[in-house]
Amino acid sequence: MSKDLSVPPEIPKEDGRPKWDNKFQYILSCIGFAVGLGNVWRFPYLCQIHGGGAFLIPYFIALLFEGIPLLHLELALGQCLRKGSIGAWNTISPYLGGVGVGSWMVSVLVSLYYNTVLTWVMWYFINSFQEPLPWSVCPLNENRTGLNEECYESTAVNYFWYRKTLNITPDVTESGTLQWWLILCLATCWAIVYLCTIRGIETTGKAIYVTAIFPYLVLTVFLIHGLTLPGATDGLAYLFTPNLNTLKNPRVWLDAATQIFFSLSLAFGGLIAFSSYNPPKNDCEKDAVTVAVVNSMTSLYASIPVFSVLGFKATTGYWDCLDRNIINIINEFDLPEESIMRQNYTAWINFLNSSYPEKIAGLKLKSCDFQEFLDQSVSGTGLAFITFTQAIILMPGSQAWAILFFIMLFSLGLSSMFGNIEGVFTPLLELQSISKSIPKELLSGIICLICFLIALCFTLGSGSYWIDIFDSYAGSLPLLVIAFFEVIGVAYVYKIKRFSKDVKWMTGRKPNLYWQITWRFISPLLLLIVFVAFVTLQIQKPPSYTAWNPKYVCSQIFSKLLIKARVVYFSPLPDPLKSLISTAYLHNAA
Repeated sequence: MSKDLSVPPEIPKEDGRPKWDNKFQYILSCIGFAVGLGNVWRFPYLCQIHGGGAFLIPYFIALLFEGIPLLHLELALGQCLRKGSIGAWNTISPYLGGVGVGSWMVSVLVSLYYNTVLTWVMWYFINSFQEPLPWSVCPLNENRTGLNEECYESTAVNYFWYRKTLNITPDVTESGTLQWWLILCLATCWAIVYLCTIRGIETTGKAIYVTAIFPYLVLTVFLIHGLTLPGATDGLAYLFTPNLNTLKNPRVWLDAATQIFFSLSLAFGGLIAFSSYNPPKNDCEKDAVTVAVVNSMTSLYASIPVFSVLGFKATTGYWDCLDRNIINIINEFDLPEESIMRQNYTAWINFLNSSYPEKIAGLKLKSCDFQEFLDQSVSGTGLAFITFTQAIILMPGSQAWAILFFIMLFSLGLSSMFGNIEGVFTPLLELQSISKSIPKELLSGIICLICFLIALCFTLGSGSYWIDIFDSYAGSLPLLVIAFFEVIGVAYVYKIKRFSKDVKWMTGRKPNLYWQITWRFISPLLLLIVFVAFVTLQIQKPPSYTAWNPKYVCSQIFSKLLIKARVVYFSPLPDPLKSLISTAYLHNAA
C-alpha cells in the first residue's frame, strides 16, 4: 500500500546527518557533479554539427523547460525528505521505490565505466612527461629498419591510442588480455576516489575545492593561449556562426534536450543525496537556477578554447597541404623557391590549369579545402585522445600543454565521480539491512574495491567496445525513464499542491506558475517525447560499434578525419617529371 499522503512527511530537526561546511561547498559539489567531461568534448561538437550558434536556441529552450525544473525538483526532494534516492522515493510511495533503486543501479554502472575513462586520462597524463610526446612519432619496427607498419598505415596519434593504450582487439568477440598498465592506472584512480569519498561529503567537500575550481583555471589558460594561435578566429567563427536552417531537423532538438538532461546529471540520485545534507530551511530554487546556469555557461566557455585549438589544427593542416602541393609544382616547373606562396597559390593554380592542364593533372595534387579541415567534427574520446592530442603536438611547448590538458580532464571527471559515488554511498548508509556499526571508511572501501574488480573487464583488449555499449545504453535510456517517473511521482502521486507547500516551507515562498506548469505538464511531456524519439532512432539504426582497422586509419566515425591526416602526412609525393618548365614563373613575373 502507498503511504498516507494526507500528512506531509516530518522533517527531522536533528537526525545526526552530516552537514556541508558552508553553502559554497554544497554549490561547488553540485556544479562539480554536473560539469563533467561532456561539457568539454560533447557540447562543442553538437554546436558544430547543428548549425553553430543556432543550436543554442533549442539548447536554452530545453534548459528552461526541462533541465531547470527537474533539477529544482531533485534538490527540493532531497532537502525536504533528507534521504538518499532509495529512501526518498520509498517515503513518497512504496510503489515508487523502484525509481530510487533504478537511480542507484545507474550510478553504479556509470561509475564503473566513467572511472575507466579517467584511467585512460591518467595513462596519457603519465606519458605526457616524455619528450617527445609518445603519440607524436611512430616507433621503429622490431628489426629497427623502418617504422612500425601498423603505425605507418594509420597515424602516430591513432597508433598510440588504439595499440599502446587500449591494445584493442579486432572486434568485441575477441576479449584479448588484461593490460597491466591500465590495471595499475585503474587501481590508482579507484584509490584516489576512495581517499576522496572515504567519509562521504565530509571528505569530498574538502576535495571539491580543488577538483571543481582547477578546471576553470586551466580552461582560462587554454583560452588565452588558444586565441593567440593562427586560425583560432576561424575556429570560433565556424563554431558560433548560426545556420538557422538546421532548426528544421528534429535531431537538433532531440540532441539539445538530451544534452541538457545528461549534462545536469539528472536522475542519477547524486543530486538528491547532496541536497539531503542541507539544512531544511534553504533556498533550493535559487540553488537549482545557479547550478543550471553555471553548467551551461561552462559549456559555452569550454567551447571557446576547444575550437580555438581545433581552428589552429585545421589551419596547420591546410597550410601543410598547400606546402606539399607548392613543393610539387616548384619541382615540376623548375620555379625559383618562394615564387609560389600560400597567399598566391590559388592564382598560380588557376594560371597553370589554364596553361598546362595535362602537367598539373599528372601531379595529382591534393585538394586543399580549408572548409573541409574545419568540417572534421568529432566528440567524446575521439576529441580528447585523438584530435586534441594531435593539435597539442603542433603547439610550441606541447609537453606542458598536454600535462595541463589531462590534469583538467582528470579534475572534471573526478568531481563528477564524487556525485556518482555519493548516489551509491548515501542510499546504502540508510538501508536497515546494513548495520550502523559498520564504519563509513569500511563501507566506502568495499564499494570502491567491488567496483574496481568489476571494472577490470574494461582493461581487456575489448574493454573499449564494452564501454561504448555501457555509455550507449546504461547511461541514457534508463535515465529518461527514471526522470519521467520522478516528475510523475511528485506531480501526481505526492501531488503538486503538497510538494509546493514543502517548497514554501523550505524557501519561504510558494513555487510560481512557471514551476507549477513545468512540473505538471511541460517537463513530463518533453521527457516522453525525447524517450519516444530516442527509441525510434535506435530502432531505425541497427546496433553497431566502431572497430580499429589500421589500413583504413581508424573507426568509421573518425575515418574522414584521419584519412585526411594520412593523406597529408604519409602519402608519397608523385615522381617528378623529366621535362621542367620555367616559363610559367617568367610569365607571371612579367
